[in-house]
Amino acid sequence: MLLTAGGGGRAAETVKSAEQFATGKGLIADRASLPGARIFAENCAFCHNGSVPKAPHLQWLEMLQPQAVVDAMTKGVMREQAAALSPDDKLRVAEYITRVDLRDGLPKISLPPMCKDGAAGFDRSRPVVAAGWGHDTRRYVAAAQAGLSADDLKRLELKWSYAFPNASKARSQPSIGLGAVFVGSEDGRVYAFDLKTGCAKWIYQAAGEVRTGVVLVDGPTPSVYFGDILGRLYAVDALTGKERWSKRLDEHPSATITATPLYHDGRIYAPVSSLEVVPAADPNYPCCTFRGSMVALDANDGREVWRFWAIPERPRLLGKTAAGADIYGPSGAPMWLSPTLDAARGLIYAGTGENYSSPADENSDSIFAIDIASGKRVWHRQTITGDAWNVACMMADNPNCPTEKGPDFDHSSSPLLVDLPGGKQLLLVGHKNGTVYALDPDKAGALLWQVKVGRGSIQGGVHFGMAVEGTTLYVPINDMNNLRDGKVMDAAAARPGMHAVDILAGKLLWSRVQANVCGSDRPFCDPGISAAVTALPGAVVAGHLDGHVRAYARKDGALLWDFDTVRDFVGVNGMHGRGGGMSGAGAAIGDGHVVINSGYGLYFHEPGNMLLVFGPADKAR
Repeated sequence: MLLTAGGGGRAAETVKSAEQFATGKGLIADRASLPGARIFAENCAFCHNGSVPKAPHLQWLEMLQPQAVVDAMTKGVMREQAAALSPDDKLRVAEYITRVDLRDGLPKISLPPMCKDGAAGFDRSRPVVAAGWGHDTRRYVAAAQAGLSADDLKRLELKWSYAFPNASKARSQPSIGLGAVFVGSEDGRVYAFDLKTGCAKWIYQAAGEVRTGVVLVDGPTPSVYFGDILGRLYAVDALTGKERWSKRLDEHPSATITATPLYHDGRIYAPVSSLEVVPAADPNYPCCTFRGSMVALDANDGREVWRFWAIPERPRLLGKTAAGADIYGPSGAPMWLSPTLDAARGLIYAGTGENYSSPADENSDSIFAIDIASGKRVWHRQTITGDAWNVACMMADNPNCPTEKGPDFDHSSSPLLVDLPGGKQLLLVGHKNGTVYALDPDKAGALLWQVKVGRGSIQGGVHFGMAVEGTTLYVPINDMNNLRDGKVMDAAAARPGMHAVDILAGKLLWSRVQANVCGSDRPFCDPGISAAVTALPGAVVAGHLDGHVRAYARKDGALLWDFDTVRDFVGVNGMHGRGGGMSGAGAAIGDGHVVINSGYGLYFHEPGNMLLVFGPADKAR
């Protein structure tokens, strides 16, 4: 759905906070007593409690925003099933599912002002910044594209901001080009903002949260490509915001698209992951039947060209748990990371996460080389063995926890294909266990060296993305301590912060372990770097979980710039918003600007709902 008008003024906003997500505090605790409980039981429960394979489980639905639930019943995929419900019934169902108090109706929102006159169009003379996920996973922006130097970073100031409505997290990687910034949001809106002023050139409404980056591709018909949390991939005209095509990539009820798709030579390569680890927490859930995949599609019409399955065989019934639930396997190996292109060898590199059920097989926690023409496996290399895990493992004596019980050390950070002097190349792979591996792409991924940079944790070690400039590899480390999952972490061994590795020698160059500036009044604040980092000549920019965005010098890691986003803002839409922890998406750098999202109200982190756009202080907005 395309929106062509924006709202103005300030609006009250109800968001689920990090504390609410982590502890339930602030949400409606006794969901069973709500009026929507009966309506859900009579009209929805049969399908959404596991009886219908394509219907998402309740534990998955409760992560949606109330507006998204209502929209699904009024104009979305559940329109026919909910036809007999009154508007108030639908509101009560949304209240029951999300546990957000809706007695006063849905939260009001304000959208950005729509661009007028010349600002409404796009400047085709301003290049697309084809660096980062979707184009080049090295996440290095050359000087001509960046429009900034390392010295410019010292003079950055906030030019404008936008407070995302209906959001407690902002994790879609922005893209810069054509005089605009393109970004997705938690309530499914995808925006094309004017880079200079923040007015909206167009707004598109997807079916669910757009967690992936928005990949901007120039050409005869400039387009943007992105996926949503419901597993649907979209192609939208970049100049008009009109949908070209959309397609759900996997019929599994828990399938989702979390990784930014890759564009190359008229095709889109989209990894498919899932949230089946969540319903597996129900002891009666038959765990598990999802298996990760990569889908190649024609970028023009969405036609499927090939599909690569991380686990070649379908899961089969293996037995029953002590609670009597069916056990299926092998399962899991979701694809969380944005794929890496190797055009010269005709390959795409992808990675997988853990298995969801026992037995753990040889396809979890692996790097795959996939033939770009056929989708066939060329080689694969498993980093660690015996990793099977789901959310049941975070609960005492839950029979759905696999016998391996983790450690849940996925590959969630894209491989980096980098050039060496003399024409050789390396494939650099970061892992949640805190290790960086250098693989030989000419010898089926043979290990050349490895270096332990961080301690590792369920949320990294290396979590969402490294960057490289020349022979310097930037390695962000999370090493979160307060996992609260029963595991005892060695806090003294944690190395949260920014690190640099010499890729020729496989040796650590420098480390900037970040001191904890959170304080006792911020229990969901951490010093580590979970988000992907972005490099430009002479520096790297990183968003931290403590809400600071920091820039470090390539030479020695000296701090060049530090901006604390955990503060109140008034966005161009007139809404009050606030920054928070940063995870997933990193900074977009291009056309003289640094654009970053702030807020990650999930998994024990601080919420926020801000898009922040920076430029040097002595340059006009």
